[in-house]
Order: sequence, then C-alpha cells, then structure tokens
Amino acid sequence: MKIAIGHGNKTSYISLEVKLLPTQWDAVRGKILNHPEKQVLNAYIYEVKQIVDAHIINLTREGRIKDMSANDIRDSILAELNPEKEEKVDESLFKVRFLKFIETKKASTKETYMHTLNRVKAYVGEAIETLRFEDITLDWLNSFNIFMAQTSPSVNARNLHFRNLRAVFNNAIENEVTSHYPFRKFKIKAVETAKRSLTVEELRRLFFFNCEEHAEKYVGMFKLSFFLMGVNMIDLANLKEMKNGRLDFNRAKTGHLYSMKVEPEAMELFNQYSGENYLLFILDHWTNDEFFRRKMNKELQKVGPMQRKPGRGGKKEYQPLFPMLTSYWARHSWATIASELDIANETIAEALGHEYGNRITNIYIRKNQKKVDIANRKVLDWVLYGKIDGKIVVKPGTPEFFGLDRKEAVALGLVKEEPGAEKKKRGRPRKNATPEVEAEVAA
Repeated sequence: MKIAIGHGNKTSYISLEVKLLPTQWDAVRGKILNHPEKQVLNAYIYEVKQIVDAHIINLTREGRIKDMSANDIRDSILAELNPEKEEKVDESLFKVRFLKFIETKKASTKETYMHTLNRVKAYVGEAIETLRFEDITLDWLNSFNIFMAQTSPSVNARNLHFRNLRAVFNNAIENEVTSHYPFRKFKIKAVETAKRSLTVEELRRLFFFNCEEHAEKYVGMFKLSFFLMGVNMIDLANLKEMKNGRLDFNRAKTGHLYSMKVEPEAMELFNQYSGENYLLFILDHWTNDEFFRRKMNKELQKVGPMQRKPGRGGKKEYQPLFPMLTSYWARHSWATIASELDIANETIAEALGHEYGNRITNIYIRKNQKKVDIANRKVLDWVLYGKIDGKIVVKPGTPEFFGLDRKEAVALGLVKEEPGAEKKKRGRPRKNATPEVEAEVAA
C-alpha cells in the first residue's frame, strides 16, 4: 500500500510498508477488510494520512507548496514521518538558507520573500537547487536586474527583490555561512514614486458621484477606509468587534495595537455593509481580503460617466474620474489632507499606526487617542461639509466645493442645473419674426 501525492501533472508515492491481497482492501470506504490485524492497520493508515494532510496544509499556508514538485512534497513529508532519517541540509546553498531565513517571518512578509525566490528561480531555472552565495556576483546582480526589467519596468518593484536578497546575504554572513557580499558595489537607488493621493476636491467628486449600483459597495469601502484614517483593507475585512463606538485591533502589517473612534459617517457604512461573521460583509462573500481588494481596485478605476455603445446590449464605455485609483489611495489622501490642515506630524503618524520619533515616547502617545480622534473629525468635516473649525469655508453642493466650473459639475451630476437655464438655452421667439413657410408640391 502507498499514499499517492499528486501535484501538477506528477505523482509521487509514500510506501506504508503494508502488503495486502486485492480482496482485503475496500477502495470505496478506504479501509482494510478480512485481515487478522485490520483494526491495527486501519488505525495506522488513518494516523499517517492525518499527518500527511496536515503537512500539506502547512506547506500551502506558508506559500511553499507552489514552488515544490511532487517529489519535493513527498521528501518533506518523509522527513516529518522519519526525522531520524533526515539528511543534514547544506546551508551554504542559497535556496536552503533563504527558506530558513524566512521561516520565522509573518505570513505577509514571507509571501513577499517567496515572490523574490520565484524571480530568482525564473532567472536561473533548475540551477537554483545548487546555487551558492558565491555564485551571486556583481555581474549576476546586474544581469538579474536586466532580466527582471523585461517584465517589471518599475525600478522600485525590482529594488524590493534586491533588498530581500541583501537581507538574506546579511543573515548568512552573521551566521558565518558565507563571507561573500556582492552588494558593496551594487547600489539600490529608489525612484520617487508618483503621489497616490486625491485632493480634497477630487475626494468629494468620488464620494458624491452617482456611480453604478454594483460599484457602490466598492466606493463605500474606500470611503470607510478614509473615514477610519486610511485603515488597510486586510484590517478592515477582519474586524470582528466594536466596543463603545471604538475599534481596537492589532494591525496585520506591524502587530501594533490600534484604537480608533468610529465617527457617525463610518457607523452608517458599517450598518449598511454589515457581515455575518465579521463587522463587514467582505469575508462572508470573498475567500480573502486580497481577492476583494483586486476587484475593488478594478471597479474604482471605472467610476465615472458611462455610456453604452449603440445596439442591443451594447458594450459599456467608461470615462473614469481617476483611472489609477486603488484602495491604498484612501490612506495617502487622509495623511495629505491632514497635513494641509496643519495637523501635527506625530498625530498623523499615530493615526496611520506609524512609529514617530522615539519608540519609548510613542508608548505614552498611544495612551491618549484624543488628539487622533480630533484630527480625524477635522479631516472629515473639511472633506464632507467644507468646514474648518466649525465654520463653512466652501458651501457643499456648489461647483467650488468640487473644484469644477458649473458646466463640468452639472455634466458629472454633482450639481443641479440652475432653474430656467434650459429656457435661456432655447431662447424665446422674437416678436414680428417671420413665420416658417411650409410648401407642398401638388400634382
């Protein structure tokens, strides 16, 4: 008897070291029958199967399984089933040390590093199994950069992989695995990224635009993220509890405790988009927050005037308000507007869950959320109602409120056309005007 491990188009087998006659195995029920030791053997098979299933689930959760062959999975399971037979691994191999380095990382960080390892594998192919630190030279790094540029033109995206590689090298040197270090002459220079924030007028256009019904929930989640000081979608999706009008949770990215007041505008959205097992509907309908976020970004980038092409069931044509918009812009936008309102940098940093200044000082700052609560209310009053310090600076519902002239605001449906404007356009008939003449041709 063997356990089959299928992955991709390949299958590997783990021997159970049990021999049976064909008549002693019930394939439908997956049990041994008509054998003098059937109870012991069935218990043994069940136990091994449980270990194999659990091991595969762990490999999947850690993101390692997608880079493994069926034989790799089999060997990994055998190492757990028979630890005394496990061969000592060679940590001077790049891949071995790389995987050991990320073992203790959080899931999100580990996923980023595995993406780097996949890029290296795409570059060197099967040679990754025997690649050593000494093989990665200055020329290798430059060539790897050229290779990645073919599919990743963003310098900063490539730099992320180089920073991950550098971290693994530093760890290997600290643990005396290697003394080789090609990064002394290979410089990682970041390129300033384009701003990912909307102005206050642009935010108002997005928030007050009458979008398609199916897109309302995605705009709603963008608004809610903004109303909660740019909270990330992973944290928003996993919220389970609200106490006394506040949300208290640990950020998925940093693990830091976060506390925020839920303003009435945000509470309205929580009520509108409530979930069954979570505060919001997201994880009731989506496998994880990432799938939802991708769909959300796709829909946000289409929000704007829409027309259908002529003909029955014509294709929709969009004129997006913000074609590059993503969920992360809510965070940048909140911080930018808060800064424009002269809110202190340390308060903005605290609102975003960032460290600011001395780490010990931050511990005391976090004990008082009042400044953050006041800052958020100030941002919302300005964006939603045109108020600063309780006074209306720009009247809501006017073209100025949206940073547009009247014609543009009317075209987007943000402002109603002035009464009588249509009559003015058509004009009135002039007195003594020559009447229209109709002629007929008679036979």
